[in-house]
Amino acid sequence: MAFDILVLRNPQTHQIKRAPVGFSWTTFFFGLFPALFRGDFKWLFIQFGASLVTFGLSAWVFAFMYNKFYFQGLLKQGYLVVSSEKNAPESMIAGALGVAQLKFYPADPVQAKEPVITDTAEPEPA
Repeated sequence: MAFDILVLRNPQTHQIKRAPVGFSWTTFFFGLFPALFRGDFKWLFIQFGASLVTFGLSAWVFAFMYNKFYFQGLLKQGYLVVSSEKNAPESMIAGALGVAQLKFYPADPVQAKEPVITDTAEPEPA
């Protein structure tokens, strides 16, 4: 099991995703299925190709790397780290993800000073 799970939020779509940090036991046991269930099709095809070439042994290698690749892909898509579920030390998480420093952003868009669109129109009386 991963030693922590980061919660990430996309500021444009407000979509929330969870990214495990550390060794991926699900990738170790189930190969490319975690990438399929997460909708990470880029790494799904890469793992599929590698498993064909290595007769399935690549799952052992990807178990050490896949969570890091998934997290980096979410960052490239614009996701921001909102919180940590297990509150592991930030230096430990940053080291496992291969980033110099991990910055947490507020989950509330008002605190993050993002524009918030609200419907202020009052319903018409019937």
